[in-house]
Formats: sequence, structure tokens, C-alpha cells
Amino acid sequence: MEKTVQHLSLYEQIKQHLLSEIQEGHWKTHDRLPSENELTKQFSVSRITVKKAMSDLVEQGVIYRVQGKGTFVSEPDAEAAADKVAVRFSEKRSVALLLPFINNQHNALLLNGAEHILSRAGYSLLLCNTENSVEKEERIIREMVERDVAGMIVYPVDGESYNREILQLTLDSFPLVVMDRYLRGIDTNCVCPDNIKGAQDGVNHLICLGHRNIGFLSTTIAGTSSVEDRLTGYERALAEHNIPIDHRYRYVDIELGEPIPIIKKIRSFLDRNPEITAIFAINPGIGLQVIKLASEMGIRIPQDLSLIFFDDFELSEFHSVRPTFISQEENVLGQEAAKLLISVMENPEQHTQKLFFPPKLVIRDSTAKPGVLVMDSND
Repeated sequence: MEKTVQHLSLYEQIKQHLLSEIQEGHWKTHDRLPSENELTKQFSVSRITVKKAMSDLVEQGVIYRVQGKGTFVSEPDAEAAADKVAVRFSEKRSVALLLPFINNQHNALLLNGAEHILSRAGYSLLLCNTENSVEKEERIIREMVERDVAGMIVYPVDGESYNREILQLTLDSFPLVVMDRYLRGIDTNCVCPDNIKGAQDGVNHLICLGHRNIGFLSTTIAGTSSVEDRLTGYERALAEHNIPIDHRYRYVDIELGEPIPIIKKIRSFLDRNPEITAIFAINPGIGLQVIKLASEMGIRIPQDLSLIFFDDFELSEFHSVRPTFISQEENVLGQEAAKLLISVMENPEQHTQKLFFPPKLVIRDSTAKPGVLVMDSND
């Protein structure tokens, strides 16, 4: 049975319209086609939808583009069409990776993993720094669409629960993978660590050592799925061991660069809760502040206070206290995000996938039984 227009996606409808116009001779060889803006208005769709339809026809050799001049009907000659397809293919094989920061080990490992897989598959990588700004992230997404990249991997900014540009990419079936965290309510392909399990494993480790009064230090929770899931894992571990969840032991309003220094907030938290014997911190930035503050307050780690946090930091092996941490296996996450994006680009009709990978608990020197005497490693 013939496939009706009503069952075609928007970009397929536009593609079929352009093909019909060419086949019926309304546009002849080397005739200039309407611009993307004109087709956007004609069909009342987004520019991404029009761009996708025209890009497919370019790859098929039906039409070709001339920089700064427009899009034209290709010659019927098969060899000439094939040459144009080859040129277009080489132009389009670039992928954008959007990161909120590029100055830490975590993101460097994500980048390394993604680039390794993409380069092996013949794709070049465009690295974009959103500076943890929703406005800049949206602007860069629009710019990458204008550059006609083949696909995007987006690491959403902190506190972001919704992004209209990512939603539009999703509605337009643009090849997209969200990495590290997901946006609730937007059905996108995503590759994330299992933050709930990672937090559970970390807190379970502290509980097995004998800790019961365990603090939770975090940046603002609302809107960041990774942070929300880590809090869920923390609370789930406590509940499974029949330890009451005491909200006094939670401090979830810590942000870098605020007028009130992080270290002052953490000091106030510890002063209010002197019975806490262990802390689960959301990231190494907060974890390092705890280590610094403990030294200033005469609190010994791990003898007086055990500490565990997500992610490692550069040269941690040489730190005065080698931290116990939860590794997100960032290199693997970057590789898997790239693999999924390549799959989506090559098979755009596939169902949306949400992939979660278990983090790894790395036990070192910053955790011990409550009040235990820890021998110097040099003794």
C-alpha cells in the first residue's frame, strides 16, 4: 500500500515536494531553489526541518549548494551527482560537543572519550564551551544548526530542567545525544552515569564502616537531574539500613563564586552538626573545601571525619589525603555518547535510547571507621 503524505514526517513531506517539483520539470538543471527561509514560511515549519530535508537531497545528489549563492538542481549525470555527494559528505561530517566547562579533569575525560570514537569513524569534532549559561548554550545550538553539523552531543548546564532549543532539535528529529545528565520531560537520547547507584555505593561504604550520622553537601539541587539522583541515592542507602533521614544533615545550597564563600558555609554546617562523622559531597570542588576547612579547624580526615565525593581531581594521588571517590568512568561515558550519536546519525528512524552506566567506587585514604586510629602510610 502506498505511503500517504499524512503519515510522512514534516521533513519527508518537504523532501517529497521538492522531488516532485524537480521530476515534473518545474525546476530544471541548475535552477535555483527557494531559500531555507522561504520554505520555512511556505510550510510553517522550523528551519531545522527544512535544512534536514534539503541536506538529504544534497546527499542523494538531487540538489547541490554553492556557498553564498544558494541551492540548485543537480545535473542528471550520475558521475557529476556523485562528485557533489562526496563533497557534501566531507563538509557535513562534523559533530558539535557542548560542555559547560572545559577546565576540569571530568570534562577533559569526557571530551577525550568522545573524540576518540568520532575520529575513528571519520568525524571531526567541534568543541563548544557554554560557560554554564543557558543563554549561551541556546545560542551555540542555533549556530551549530546554521553550520549544518551532522549531530550534537550536549552536556546541559547546571540547574537546567528545560531548554527550548534542545526541545526543538528533538521535535525535528535532529541527531542529538544528551550526556552526563538528562532533561526531564524531553524525550532525547542520553548517556548518563547511574547517579543513584553511585551515591548508594558511596553511602553504603560509609555505613559499612560504622557511620550513622552522614552529612550531604551539594550545589543547588532543583533542575539538575544528576544532583537530584545523587540525593535520592544517599537517602535510599540510609533507608535501606533503617537509618532515619535527618534533613539537618543536608546542605544543598552551595555554589562557587557566591558572595558568601563555600568554606564559610561548610564551617557553619559543621558547627551546627558536630555529631556528623562522615560527609558525602556532590563533587571534588566541595570535597576539597571540606579537606581545607578540616585542616583549619583541627579536624583530622579520616580519624575524626570520613569524606567521600563524586569524581576524582588532577594529581589526587599526591594529595595530603588521597580521597575516596566515585568514578563516573568519564572516558567510557564520552565513548558511549559518541557511539550512540553515530548510530542515530546513520539510522535516524531508531527509537530513543537512554543509557545508564554504573559508576565505580574507588576506596583510598579519606574514609575509615568512626574514631579509628589511622597509621601513617610511611610507618
